[in-house]
Amino acid sequence: MNARPDRRWPPGAPAGVPDGLPSPARFAHLHPDDGACLMEAAALLASGRFTDSPAGTHPALAALARVVNDGVGDDARRALWPLAADLADAHPPGRDYAPLLVGTVVDAARRVKPASRPLARYRRVCRRRARRLAHAPTGGAASRVADLLWWRGPGRRHLEAALRVLCAAPDAERRLSLLLRQAVAQAREYTDGRASDRDVSCNR
Repeated sequence: MNARPDRRWPPGAPAGVPDGLPSPARFAHLHPDDGACLMEAAALLASGRFTDSPAGTHPALAALARVVNDGVGDDARRALWPLAADLADAHPPGRDYAPLLVGTVVDAARRVKPASRPLARYRRVCRRRARRLAHAPTGGAASRVADLLWWRGPGRRHLEAALRVLCAAPDAERRLSLLLRQAVAQAREYTDGRASDRDVSCNR
């Protein structure tokens, strides 16, 4: 499904937003005329397809972006809209990227609940996995299956648990917006090969 070419942002759209995107809105949508979430906008930019799970975005980063999109208010969502262009092509190839990203989100949640034992355990799990996979080869069916199982199992559970903590924080909108901007910047650095010390830290 393609975005209609006459669908334009209203006056006052944030700088850097490409022409032709639907208006930002919460949740998933059946058609661009109803608006779009951040990942649906990224998918339109990447391929013209209307989906909230575009192939060009790492699934862990897409999951984070969907929660942030739905968890912030209209003004914050509009301010985040230019990130759609970066999200459209944000699929770092390294096997350690997913645990690093989940670890970054867990670290953000621990700043809200520093005494949480589950969050501390999730952080250790992410750090161990990221270290182990930092220099692992990316090819091979067995590796892809193992990474997919981790993401669909403990990886996703850790991410969702951390995001629940962040969404319940008194200043959730600020924390979520900052976290997504940080995650997009880290994905770009990782892909460009400029991320430093990524094999020893989840919180760069």
